Amino acid sequence: MPSPISDAQWHAVRVSLKHAGDRFAELVSSRDPDAKATQDWTVADTAAHVAVIAKLYTAQIGAEETPHPLPSLRSTVLTTTVDTVSDLNATALARFTERDTGRIIEQLQADIDVILRISDGLDPEEPLPWLGDSRVPRAGVLAHLVNELLIHGWDIARWRIPPQDAALFVDLFLVGLLRHDPGHLLANDEPPRERRIAVQFRSDHTNPVTLVLHRGKVTVEDPRDDNDVRLRFDPPTLNLMNFHRVSKARAVLTGKIGISGPKPWLLPRFLKTVRLP
Repeated sequence: MPSPISDAQWHAVRVSLKHAGDRFAELVSSRDPDAKATQDWTVADTAAHVAVIAKLYTAQIGAEETPHPLPSLRSTVLTTTVDTVSDLNATALARFTERDTGRIIEQLQADIDVILRISDGLDPEEPLPWLGDSRVPRAGVLAHLVNELLIHGWDIARWRIPPQDAALFVDLFLVGLLRHDPGHLLANDEPPRERRIAVQFRSDHTNPVTLVLHRGKVTVEDPRDDNDVRLRFDPPTLNLMNFHRVSKARAVLTGKIGISGPKPWLLPRFLKTVRLP
């Protein structure tokens, strides 16, 4: 089982959040708010989406219960799965009507400062409630916000994502979620299978880890020589691929994702459950 979150990782994700927030603010401030960032969202919409997440995390990240900034979404958050996150995003954007990017960025940076202030000195490993009634360690929640800033900055400007920052999402959020409790976040229509599938993940910037899918459940183990699939990856590319910004074929053909092991054909079945929105 991978080790608990270290002081160095906690420090790194806090530094990365501040840096990514400032970088995102500078980027958004330099762009036409009405320009398209994605097929459906403008730059202003994209900034508003990230700002909503940061606002939600100001209430979630502390040690004590605080008022929910969007209380009408509380029950929706608990029932959301990977496949219904887009519905939650649409609802949140409809209720967060600000589209002046100057005001959005001012609020976003203020909320990031709040998150960093109230989480200072708290346990980075403490599991906090997240989508789909899952549990994510406090450091993982910060890593998720870092990733939102980086992915949506990429949407706007195709900017470079630092591999050490992308690695935090894998180590602290994804593995942290699976170590604690994924709830029903990964629920799908795939029938549970008796066949155990073990996929090993390695990169130059993350801790080596094996994710195991068995009978519909996903668990975390230390890597072993007999793992079915070995996946070596570039963290920015893996995150962009998982969030459908880069195709699987492109990731493999460019050498950013390498697949080996005795049974690589089991990977597609694994990815039907272990997936992101």
